[in-house]
Amino acid sequence: MSLTPFTKQQLLPQEEKLEIYRHKSELFIGIPKETSYQERRICLTPDAVNSLTSHGHKVMIEAGAGLSSSYTDKEFSDAGASITNDTKKVLSCPIILKVEPLTMEEIALINQNTIVISAIQLKTRKKEYFEALTKKKVTALAFEYIKDEDGSYPAVKSLSEIAGTASVLIAAELMINNQFGKGLLLGNITGVPPTDVVILGAGTVGEFAAKTALGLGASVKVFDNSITKLRRLQNNLNQRIFTSTIQPKSLLKALRRCDVAIGAMRGKDRCPVVVTETMVEHMKKGAVIVDVSIDTGGCFETSEVTTHECPTFIKNNVVHYCVPNIPSRYSKTASLSISNIITPYLLQIAEDGGIESAIRCNKGLKNGVYLYHGILTNKAIGDWFNLPNNDINLIVF
Repeated sequence: MSLTPFTKQQLLPQEEKLEIYRHKSELFIGIPKETSYQERRICLTPDAVNSLTSHGHKVMIEAGAGLSSSYTDKEFSDAGASITNDTKKVLSCPIILKVEPLTMEEIALINQNTIVISAIQLKTRKKEYFEALTKKKVTALAFEYIKDEDGSYPAVKSLSEIAGTASVLIAAELMINNQFGKGLLLGNITGVPPTDVVILGAGTVGEFAAKTALGLGASVKVFDNSITKLRRLQNNLNQRIFTSTIQPKSLLKALRRCDVAIGAMRGKDRCPVVVTETMVEHMKKGAVIVDVSIDTGGCFETSEVTTHECPTFIKNNVVHYCVPNIPSRYSKTASLSISNIITPYLLQIAEDGGIESAIRCNKGLKNGVYLYHGILTNKAIGDWFNLPNNDINLIVF
C-alpha cells in the first residue's frame, strides 16, 4: 500500500459546504419627531424615503418631524411614508431612526429587540441611558462611530464640513456694525487690507473654515501641532497659507492682529485649552471668537456654552460665539448630509438580510454598533461609565 499524507477519513468524499443564500429583508423604519432642545434636523429627506419605499420598505414618520428642516408632511407622504400623530405607534417600529439619542421616556415606549440608529453624543449621556437600552435588549448604532472604507467617519466629517464653513459665515455676520461689531466686511476689497482670520486646528473643521475664509478674500493663519495635518490642509487648499505649530509667542502675535479667531481643535476626552484668558485680553476690541470645539469643552479659556437663541456674549471686549450644535442652524443642509450617509447603509442592511448579516459583511457598520441585543460592545463607553463590555468581534463573526 502506497503511503499517503492523508488519513483514510480525509480520502473519503466530503460533504460540500455551500453558502446559504441571504434573503433580502423588508425594513420598517420609524422616525419620531425630535424633542431635544434646538434639534432641527431629520435623518431622512423625502427623496431618501422615496428611495426606501420604492425598494419595498416601510417608513412611518411622526407628523411635523420634518418641519424645522423645511420638509412638509405632504412631501413625506407623497414619497411613500405613512404619517401619524401617535408617537407611541412610531416608537413601536422595529427600526428607530433619530438624530439625537433617545430620551428615557422614548426608551420606555420602544419594544424589546428594537434597532436604534442615532447619534450618541457620549459627553451628554448618563449611565441610566445604556442600562435602560440593555433592559430592552436593543441593538444600537451611533452615527459618529460608523466608518467608511477609508477608515474615516463620514457622519462626523460631513457635519464638521458644515460647522467649518458656517463658522466663518457666522463671524462675518458678527462683524457688521451692530451694537458691538467693528463694521468690517470679510471680503477682499481693492485697496483695503484683508480681514485677518486665525484658525486653531487643521482638521476637517479647520480646513473648511480656511476654504471659506480664503474664498471670501480674508488672510488666513492656521495653527496646529500636527505637521501632517497642516501639510494635508495646504495640499487640499491648493495654495500656500501661513501655517504654524502652536507656540505661545507666535500664536499671541497672530491673535493680537486678527479680527476673527476660530477654535477647531479636537482632543481625546476634552479639547485642549490653547488660548488663555490673558491672550484674549490682548485681542483687538470688537474681534470675534467662534469656538466650534465648545461641544468638547472649547479651546479658548474664556468660552462658555451659549444657545442658538442667545448665541453670543462679550468678554474682555471680544465677541464670543460658543454654540455647540452649529449644523442645526443649517438644518436642511445638515439633514441632506445625514440622509445621504444613512440611506445607502439602510439599503445595504436590507440587501444583506437584516442587521445581523449586515454587520457581519460590513466592517464599517459593525464599528457603529455600541449595543448588540443589549450587550455593550463599545470599550470606550464601557470604560467611561464603568460598565461591563464585550468585543463585538467575539459575538458576531
